[in-house]
Amino acid sequence: MPSRSSSPATPPSQWLRRYYFMRAIVSIGWIASAVAVGGRSPLLGAVLFVAYPTWDALANLIDARRSGGLRANPTQAVNLAISVITAAGVAVALTIGMPAVIQVFGAWAILSGLLQLATAIRRWKVAGAQWVMVLSGAQSVLAGAFFFKRVAAGVPLDVTAVAPYAAFGAFYFLVSAIWLTVRAAPRSPAPVAG
Repeated sequence: MPSRSSSPATPPSQWLRRYYFMRAIVSIGWIASAVAVGGRSPLLGAVLFVAYPTWDALANLIDARRSGGLRANPTQAVNLAISVITAAGVAVALTIGMPAVIQVFGAWAILSGLLQLATAIRRWKVAGAQWVMVLSGAQSVLAGAFFFKRVAAGVPLDVTAVAPYAAFGAFYFLVSAIWLTVRAAPRSPAPVAG
């Protein structure tokens, strides 16, 4: 069965604009939930911890299918697999303790950041706003290293520790979506000199 992909009439940037807006909105919702829950509800915090990489896996699947399928998008196929493994790893780490959870997130942030960066470079010629996604991928790698540093420092951690990471992600997706929207806006013709 052929994979769903963007039709020739739909430019990649049009799909990516919608996709980036969707990613930003979901991230903002996750951040609001994490801040509201904070350390007050371990159960809801655990659900949010597992939901984050699960959503990332689903988002990579949706994007890859709309962009030619998983075979045509190997970096997203790998990112999908890593995000599924991370969701399972977070679920296991939750039974060990919060430092283990944050370390799993740190490893995932580094790997998914590198894969996001590779995806952006691959898309550079066919879609706009990829410079923002390159920055996002690089920032994700740095954030992953920072998670490990916080665990080593013995800082008290809960679900809000991931909120700044999610906020940066939402910001980059929103900037990308706005950039593509502005680029797609019809240009008014130059006035004719009379």
